[in-house]
Amino acid sequence: MIARRIGTIILLAAAMAMLMGCNATMTQIKVPVPVACQEKEPDRPIMPTDRLLPGAGLDALVQAATAEIERREGYEIKLVTALRACIAPIKPE
Repeated sequence: MIARRIGTIILLAAAMAMLMGCNATMTQIKVPVPVACQEKEPDRPIMPTDRLLPGAGLDALVQAATAEIERREGYEIKLVTALRACIAPIKPE
């Protein structure tokens, strides 16, 4: 009976030692997981040169082109902001 208890204790001790050994050798592997971008693409504004009538004068063309540069720069800023939100690293929780 005592031998049986000693055998059980030795068996439990061996099992505990194996479990502790397994826990000590565990490593954490981080693997990037692709996530779909949830950022909405900004709507493209109507450009002033798109509204020009055929045969518009040079002054109207220059005025529309100048206004379009400003509008395109604003649109580009929105696009870059949306892109950066999509490619920014995800912060672990």
